[in-house]
Amino acid sequence: MSVAGSIRLFSRHIRVATRHCRYAANMSSIPTSPAPLPRLSLDPDVESHIKKTYCNSQVVAAIGKEEAERKFHITIDRLSLPPGYTTVRVCTVNRTRDLIREELQQLLKKEYSNKAAPCPPVEPHPVLPDVLVIPTTGPHPNLQHHTKEIMVDIHCGAAILRGAHIFAPGVLGATADVQAGDQVSVYVDVEGKCLRGFQKPYSGPRVFVGNGVARMSRDDIFSVAQEQLSGIGVEMTSPLYGCPPLNDVMSDSIFLQNLPSTVAGHVLDPQPGERVLDMCAAPGGKTTHLATLMSNQGAVIALDKSQGKVDKVMANARRLGLTCIQAYMFDGGKAASEAAVCEKDETSLGDPPYPPNTFDRVLVDAPCSALGQRPALGNKMKLKTLKSYPSYQRRLFPAAVQVLKTGCTLVYSTCTLTLEENEGQVEWLLNTFPCLELVPQTPYLGGPGLSGTSLTQDQLQMLQRFEPWGDNRGENSHPSDRDTIGFFIAKFIKRAR
Repeated sequence: MSVAGSIRLFSRHIRVATRHCRYAANMSSIPTSPAPLPRLSLDPDVESHIKKTYCNSQVVAAIGKEEAERKFHITIDRLSLPPGYTTVRVCTVNRTRDLIREELQQLLKKEYSNKAAPCPPVEPHPVLPDVLVIPTTGPHPNLQHHTKEIMVDIHCGAAILRGAHIFAPGVLGATADVQAGDQVSVYVDVEGKCLRGFQKPYSGPRVFVGNGVARMSRDDIFSVAQEQLSGIGVEMTSPLYGCPPLNDVMSDSIFLQNLPSTVAGHVLDPQPGERVLDMCAAPGGKTTHLATLMSNQGAVIALDKSQGKVDKVMANARRLGLTCIQAYMFDGGKAASEAAVCEKDETSLGDPPYPPNTFDRVLVDAPCSALGQRPALGNKMKLKTLKSYPSYQRRLFPAAVQVLKTGCTLVYSTCTLTLEENEGQVEWLLNTFPCLELVPQTPYLGGPGLSGTSLTQDQLQMLQRFEPWGDNRGENSHPSDRDTIGFFIAKFIKRAR
């Protein structure tokens, strides 16, 4: 390389480092000291199974037992903490990311004008052209604990840690004296034993997630059936972690989505006018992303086995103004049929099933054990359930491969950590379907796959594994790429046999 080239490269590295320092200054990194949230409690057999993934013989031979165990423990420790960034995917069909970013920043400035916390910056992701990132602050361990208390379950607690207020149906219990306008402290029932309507300070295992203002009295919340409740029950004013409340904010332009999920859509790379199948579509985040990447031109077929989930997919499509999505209540594993006849109109494929060689792209974002989701404040999964996922996932692939055109792309993704659901499935796919070729991915923001199968090092480099402990080291890496949920992506091309 020439001297001038070296100087340009050095200057680029300085600019990147400076930008990353600026981001770091606007957020509190996940602490290395004891966290205010407890370590995720897992079934001992499940935890042992996960440990076998991170400490298998191939990994230990490569990095040593001590380092393998360190990474395993960091993974479990960080699962209870929210990611360091809120990531927002923008719908760019009718507006640019810059315009949406500017509007969102102004809305947040207004939202934070009466708060003690500073308004967080809304920044464009440097690699993903339709993603905005907002740094999380916290933890804030010195918050005052009020005498008036609210209890919620682990799912509501996780939503609070990602910036949500508490909707009235999510309130499990409230002390007897809670009135609208009261300052309250919010706790999570981590064992699921708090009965709805509980009115004393709960003495079971619980986790403090912040303070808020009650917008309804206890009587307002518990005097009617839960299904009749609506509206915000508690407005979170001082959460343990500071994430912007974005529920129903600019709902026609933005979609809250974990960063690796947006990467999966870009890896599939659907083009305008193509036919795309999302085999397990609910709630529609990836479905609507694919339609946006296609400029709302072509056909995106979304399948799910639940009518309620199908309705949710279509509701998300409507609010984003996406008309190329067709959602059906249908088992993705039965999506292929030799006897099926597909309509010739590229934008109207009709009901499933579909004949072979129908789709240009297929996404298999399979149902999984979801062990990579963050924050996780409780998990009662048993080992038998965990071990059931690989076989369920495998029943999707014969149909996925059959309906995919030769020369076209299939992407497999999960939000879990285990070897069997990730690298093990890639190994099985390559052995079972000789027509599938594992190929490199773009963009590449995660880290390589984990050793422990017959996959070669070259093949592992073609996989993307996002780890909660920040070992993702893709090119042009941004801090938000290194503090994500656990996620896995593999990309295949179907070749002629």
